[in-house]
Amino acid sequence: QVRLAESGGHLVQAGGSLRLSCAAAGQSFNRYAMAWFRQAPGKEREFVAAIDRSGGITNYADFVKDRVTISRDNTKKSVYLEMNSLKPEDTAVYYCAAWNTVMYIAPTSGYRYWGQGTQVTVSS
Repeated sequence: QVRLAESGGHLVQAGGSLRLSCAAAGQSFNRYAMAWFRQAPGKEREFVAAIDRSGGITNYADFVKDRVTISRDNTKKSVYLEMNSLKPEDTAVYYCAAWNTVMYIAPTSGYRYWGQGTQVTVSS
């Protein structure tokens, strides 16, 4: 089992940048594919980006491609989401998620473990 804690969300102006962090507690962090999701008010939670166990495979939602980079540091048991050119529609609670797998994959769904989320607000 892994416990996840997100941080780094805050108010930012449109066009700005933000780096979210997710710290994992538990063993064998390098056995988990990791992902970021977000949920805006009144909307369903949606996939943003994922990274495989080793950090060699990444996967992005079309609406964030070229604006977002997911990365991980297995020595620090952490995953990051670097966001640039932020838009008001990026306003949401951002969640970190983990999936224990032996495969080197970066899936868009099926994650079992979730953090509590961190609020990102982009002002126009």
